[in-house]
Amino acid sequence: MSSEDKKTVKSTTCPALFLSAPASGQGKTTITAALARLLTRQGKIVRIFKTGPDYLDPQILAQASQQDVIPLDMWMAGEAWCQEQLYIAAQTADLILIEGAMGLFDGEPSSADLAARFSIPIAIVMDVKGMAQTVAAIASGLANFRDDIEVAGLIANNCGSERHRELIENALPETLSLLTCVARSEDIALPERHLGLVQADEVKEELEQRFNSGADCLERAGAKNLLEKIKPVTFYAPDVDDTLLLNIKSKGKQLDGTTIAVARDKAFTFIYDANIRMLEQLGAQVTFFSPINDDFVPVADALWLPGGYPELHAEALSSNLLMLKSINEFFEKNKPILAECGGFLYTLNTLTDLTDSTYPMLGLLEGDGAMRGKRGCQGMQTAPLPEGDVRAHAHHRSRSTLVQQPIAYGRRQRHPAPGEAIYRENNLTATYLHLFFPSNPDVIVQLFKSNKIADTIQDSAPIENQYAD
Repeated sequence: MSSEDKKTVKSTTCPALFLSAPASGQGKTTITAALARLLTRQGKIVRIFKTGPDYLDPQILAQASQQDVIPLDMWMAGEAWCQEQLYIAAQTADLILIEGAMGLFDGEPSSADLAARFSIPIAIVMDVKGMAQTVAAIASGLANFRDDIEVAGLIANNCGSERHRELIENALPETLSLLTCVARSEDIALPERHLGLVQADEVKEELEQRFNSGADCLERAGAKNLLEKIKPVTFYAPDVDDTLLLNIKSKGKQLDGTTIAVARDKAFTFIYDANIRMLEQLGAQVTFFSPINDDFVPVADALWLPGGYPELHAEALSSNLLMLKSINEFFEKNKPILAECGGFLYTLNTLTDLTDSTYPMLGLLEGDGAMRGKRGCQGMQTAPLPEGDVRAHAHHRSRSTLVQQPIAYGRRQRHPAPGEAIYRENNLTATYLHLFFPSNPDVIVQLFKSNKIADTIQDSAPIENQYAD
């Protein structure tokens, strides 16, 4: 967009900072949460975005900032959608923070690509334990690797002492400032589980203590006035004629009169707020229920079984016989059901948990699921549904074996091997893939309103859904 064109487009300014790192495990989420809590305690509105597909980090960051956290990925959501979300946030926020994924230049698109596209300055978060002057060399290399990004400075995490801080700061070039140092402390690190961070609701009080400890640590390090060092960024409303922009409102209330029951409890929590908002914008009434605690599915026209941790609650899910019966009756009425990842495992005959205990599940699909060790599948994929393509991602450490032939396989973003299998039985669509609904609202409308029974291919040969990146 030229400067002439920008004059006719709505814009707003807001301080913004992109927190990235040389690699995973540097403490990005810990620092982002602590900074958000520090400023929130000052009465500031901090809006956080998380790059890439992620369910767990946003839960943590939403609690720290007391604001919704939205995924921001130009491949999964589209560039115009990302632009719109930033523009909306900038209208009310005192600060926008974006937490990157993996290393600064990892992925396609990378955190650097996203920061460059929206002209957001980058703070390099680095775990400096075991290093001193070498920190400056790594930070300088990252800052100068591309000329289309702006690096605001370094946040040194796990700093051992005042002398440690001095060694790092003195080695940095004049063009790269030390924004702040975070002292080494066991009180601020966030708890983890096999797929990443634990779910916020499970450790709410502990997280509050860690957020406040992190904020105190930043305040002692002089970060209280860090907001003054973060420059305002101009965010533009997307062009209404942009073909990339999925303007939900212009599509009308295509789901008006449709009630969608969504499983949500300790076993099923991997739900993008953006997906729920889109369904509601399209006119759907969304109602939540618990497969663990409730006796039956609420009165609804369609059912969504999202991902989560069913393997941690397999016994409770299996023992709720009334709920198993209710979902089976829903399925037999040929109403639309979408089952993703953990929800997909729930639809199988059995699920074997991490202790090798096996429990009966719904039995909607002839197959079995089992947890496995550290190896798993993750990555961006397109789900080629009969209704059309939807952008999605996979992240699991389980294996499913089905006697049923898939109707399709996901298309990987950068790899020719078949992606996750997609199954359909009656109006049940089941897959390991997590769908990002705003990537193709028209398909989602068809998915939840369809009354057509999809043809499935029966095959006696078992198929293992175990492709890995």
